[in-house]
Amino acid sequence: MEPSKLVKPQSASSLGLALVVSSSPPLILLNEQLVVKAASGSFCRSFSVNCETVVGKELFELGDGEWDIPQLRSLLVATAAGNAAIDAYEVDLTRAGSPTRHLVIHAHVLDHREDEALRLAVAVTDVTDALQARRANDALVHEKQVLLQELNHRVANSLQIIASVLMQRVRIAQSEETRTHLRDAHHRVMSVATLQRQLASSATGEVALRPYFTDLCASIGASMIPDPELLSLTVEADDSVTTADKSVSMGLIVTELVINSLKHAYPAEAKGTIKIGFSATASGWVLTVADDGVGIQGEHASGKAGLGTGIVNALATQLSATVTSTSVALGIPDRMWGRSAH
Repeated sequence: MEPSKLVKPQSASSLGLALVVSSSPPLILLNEQLVVKAASGSFCRSFSVNCETVVGKELFELGDGEWDIPQLRSLLVATAAGNAAIDAYEVDLTRAGSPTRHLVIHAHVLDHREDEALRLAVAVTDVTDALQARRANDALVHEKQVLLQELNHRVANSLQIIASVLMQRVRIAQSEETRTHLRDAHHRVMSVATLQRQLASSATGEVALRPYFTDLCASIGASMIPDPELLSLTVEADDSVTTADKSVSMGLIVTELVINSLKHAYPAEAKGTIKIGFSATASGWVLTVADDGVGIQGEHASGKAGLGTGIVNALATQLSATVTSTSVALGIPDRMWGRSAH
C-alpha cells in the first residue's frame, strides 16, 4: 500500500490563473499595481489584444490606450486597496477605427493568504448588441403606440360620424317604429364609443371596473335620460380589475340591460333608479343590473327574445357566464354569474 501523499492547497494566484484560462466570458487577472497577470482568450479576441504579449502590461496600456478611462482607473485602484468592489459598472470603450462598445465591468479581489500577492479578477461583458436591440425594440414599441393612438382617434371619429348619421335618420324617418330602432342603434353606437374611449386611455391593459362602469353609465344617462331628477343610474362595485377584452363584453352587457330597463320599466314621467352592481371572489363574479320600474308589460312580456337579449346571451357565452332574470313586483333584476374576472 502506497503511503498517502499530502496535497498542498492551491494558492489564490494559481487558482486565479486557472479561472482565467478556463473562462469563456472575457476575464483578466490583475495584480495590486493593475498589471495584467493573465487574460482569457475570449478577452483577447473580443478586444483585439495579443494574448502572447498582454501579460506584464498595465491594463491602461492595452491596445492604443483605450482602456485608460479615469473613472475606471479610480474604481480599480479603490478595489485593489480593499475600499470598494465594482459591480456592473457601465463604460463606453472607444477604439480608433472601431465603433464604440458599451461594456459592463465587475471587479473583485480574490481571497488570498497574507504571504500571497493580491489578485484582482476583472470580468468584462460587451452589452453593445443587447443595448442596441433594446433601443430598437423601444423605438418599435413607441412607433406601435403612435399608430395605436392614431387608430383610436380614427375609430372614435368614425363612431361619432355613424352616430350623427343615425340621428339625422331619426329626424327624417316617417315611422315611429323606424325612429325607435334608429334611436336604439344610436344609443348602442354611443355606448361603444364610450367603451372605446375608456379602453384607449388604459395604459396597463387592465381595466378597473368601478370607474369603468361609472363612466359608462354617465354616458348612457347623458344620451338617454332627459330628466336626471326622475331617473338615475348608480354603480356599486368592488375594486376588481379585468382584462380589456372582458371589460368590453361586460360594458356591452351593461349597456344592453340598461337600455332594456329604460325602454320597458319606466312609463312617461316615472321615477326610479337603475343599479349596476359587480362583486368578485376567488371562485367567480356577479354582475347585476336591477331597476325598480314596473317590469316588462304587454307584448314584451311574452318572453320572445329580442336583439338585446341575443346580444347579452352571446356576450355571456364569451365570458363563460350564465344569465338569470328575475321579475318581481318592483322591478327586473338581471344577474350574470361568471368565473374569475381575470
